[in-house]
Amino acid sequence: DLVPGAKGAAAETARALVRRVLELVQEWLQDERSSASRLVLLTRGAVAVAPEEGVPGLAQAAVWGLVRSAQSESPGRLVLLDRDGHENSQQALQQALASGEPQLALRAGEILVPRLAALVPALAQAAEGPLFAPDGTVLITGGTGALGALVARHLVLAHGVRSLLLVSRRGAQAPGARELAGELESLGAHVTLAACDASNRAELERVLALVSAETPLTGVVHAAGVLDDGVIGSLSAERVERVMAPKADAAWHLHELTQALDLSAFVLFSSAAGVLGGAGQGNYAAANTFLDALAQQRRAQGLPATSLAWGMWAQASGMTGALGEGDLTRMRRLGVSALATEEALELLDAACRAGEALVVPVRLNGSALRAQAAAGLLPAVLRDLVPPVSEQAVGSESEGLALRLASVPAAEREDIVLELVRSEVAVVLGHPSQRAIESQRAFSEMGFDSLTAIELRNRLTAATGVRLPATLVFDHPTPLAVARYLLAQAGDGGTLAAAPLHAELDRVQTLLAGLTDDGERARIATRLQTLLASLNGAAHAHEQDGQALAEQIRSASAAEVMEFIDQELRSR
Repeated sequence: DLVPGAKGAAAETARALVRRVLELVQEWLQDERSSASRLVLLTRGAVAVAPEEGVPGLAQAAVWGLVRSAQSESPGRLVLLDRDGHENSQQALQQALASGEPQLALRAGEILVPRLAALVPALAQAAEGPLFAPDGTVLITGGTGALGALVARHLVLAHGVRSLLLVSRRGAQAPGARELAGELESLGAHVTLAACDASNRAELERVLALVSAETPLTGVVHAAGVLDDGVIGSLSAERVERVMAPKADAAWHLHELTQALDLSAFVLFSSAAGVLGGAGQGNYAAANTFLDALAQQRRAQGLPATSLAWGMWAQASGMTGALGEGDLTRMRRLGVSALATEEALELLDAACRAGEALVVPVRLNGSALRAQAAAGLLPAVLRDLVPPVSEQAVGSESEGLALRLASVPAAEREDIVLELVRSEVAVVLGHPSQRAIESQRAFSEMGFDSLTAIELRNRLTAATGVRLPATLVFDHPTPLAVARYLLAQAGDGGTLAAAPLHAELDRVQTLLAGLTDDGERARIATRLQTLLASLNGAAHAHEQDGQALAEQIRSASAAEVMEFIDQELRSR
């Protein structure tokens, strides 16, 4: 239960809570004893389920971003559930958890799940009018960075803004800052460059005092941010602080210091990583879900606010300039394409006019999303954007592999599994086929890192149904080693032997769904109950034998235990 008892600034409490949850999640994911279990994180008021609903658990909202990323890295291990204090919600808790959804909210007993929906119809009906008052001053954090500069030009050219306060850590000393100011002034704007760490309330308050009474502050665009990417297991308290402060603390200070002003716009540059659960970006996702929740809370209080959870811009910035071709290929495979600058600025205006607290301006690739869905890897929040894929269809590939292995001689099984592993390695590395993947070449030599290693693990788990550790490619450093490990896991677990039986049960389930004769249904139900009773009886007898053996071992001396082990080994 993550309802915090500490009082203080929401951003400060959020950072403390994220650090605490990070440690908890790291311990949970590293403990192999919990690999078949789910950790449920309960929050209260951390998300809003209606436009008018506030976010009283604002600090807890950041936890949702962190855990969404952890869910992307380790599917099936974590559940987020936000609830109210209603009695019916407490009664519906078990039903909600039994749904299998990774993220849920309970409101008066009703089970709700987050889903993205296209906003195009709403945008077509959006009211026209000035987004930014042209006779006031607009403050832009990160104003001398690549995206901040693009927004500044856009405000001057498209919205007629004539007074800009561009805030960055280095102010006028930032590369290109004076040239940007000169360009904007040539377009008719008055520009103030200010050096300020916006996560420091006192510094930000000092900068806001620079705004003259003749051109009062009428708009805020918070575009500043810092990246320090890493998978959940590699994050630390320091890396959380480094990323959250420029985003979350600065946003909170801007909120507190301007809430009494007559603003026409309060725009927060968030990230789709917080909504979709960006793997390898847990700290960044946490910072941005705090922004999303802050926008919702402001709107519930009658204040202007729009949080834009951006997808990737084609325009390189200080945060995205370090992305390599492998990173871009991975994002495209996940269904996210880059936004051209002109398109992104159009979406900025459209999103602000839509009247929503949170908008996700992102270019999604339908075919890539469908491929993700077919592989069982599509984030739950995107499920309404692609045609539904049945659970049976998602699981058919892994079941098909098990059936295929069960039906071939043992000597041929390794080649079949190795072919699967090489195919998945090729997908992760962006190769058109598996021909370039050598079976005994080390993953480290192929360019694998912690993020691609986790992606391969997740793809193989989805394809085989075998739960695999996050350290898979480090413990088994070649495709051949992974294939042999997979085969051993499947064989040891009885998966191969049981595969034909599971297939028959699936066929029976399909036949039962089409049975309409009540009398026949009753007769079949009786037969099934008899079979189940027989199965349970055998299991009970096996359990009793096991309990007797356990009691015998507990009461035995050390010498007797060793003698028993020796006898067992000799009998095999």
